[in-house]
Amino acid sequence: MKKAAVFDVDGTLVDTNHLHVVAWWEAFRQAGHRVAMHDVHRAVGLPSGDLITHLLGEGRDPAEKDALSAAHKALYGTYFERLPALPDAGRLLRRLDGQGWSVVLATSADGAELAALRRAIGADDAVMATASADDVARGKPAPDPVERALELAGAEPERSVFVGDTVWDMRAGARAGVHCVAVLCGGIPRPELEAAGAEAVFRNPAHLLAALEESPLGREE
Repeated sequence: MKKAAVFDVDGTLVDTNHLHVVAWWEAFRQAGHRVAMHDVHRAVGLPSGDLITHLLGEGRDPAEKDALSAAHKALYGTYFERLPALPDAGRLLRRLDGQGWSVVLATSADGAELAALRRAIGADDAVMATASADDVARGKPAPDPVERALELAGAEPERSVFVGDTVWDMRAGARAGVHCVAVLCGGIPRPELEAAGAEAVFRNPAHLLAALEESPLGREE
């Protein structure tokens, strides 16, 4: 039976969460909305439409949501050529691939953004598939992205692990029935990640790689 190591990307493998915060804050500011950066940070990881609803409330005009999403995309796109991978992100994926895991990315990014993230990680040879925003009807915290990743890998939930950095990631993984591992490099506190379903918490990909054998990704089955 196959086993899948499913990874969120933003804030988990690439150090982009605060770039998203700034881009969303500026998009909201340009549209006349005052939204605290702290609140934006806690919403990062949600699909764009859900993030806007979470921060501005229900009943927004769809055209306004589209305009805000487009503004965020344009602002964030200015960073595409300099997105920084987190320490040992690529080495972690290659190690897992070498140990027989099917490595799948599960992210709301697509198109040019996803391509930029993959360039930053630099480990395409270790990634068997990507479950992107185009592949699912609902984003995290719904389990759809993780379930799609498992489908692509042909893996069973009980033998698979999802690594992410937000409460939305942990809730998605828990609902999909996989083991959940969290990293702190996205800026969310350990207690919140554990309350959302994290079985183990590490500082960043480098820490997870160094402690791999003691993590859910090091279990022999």
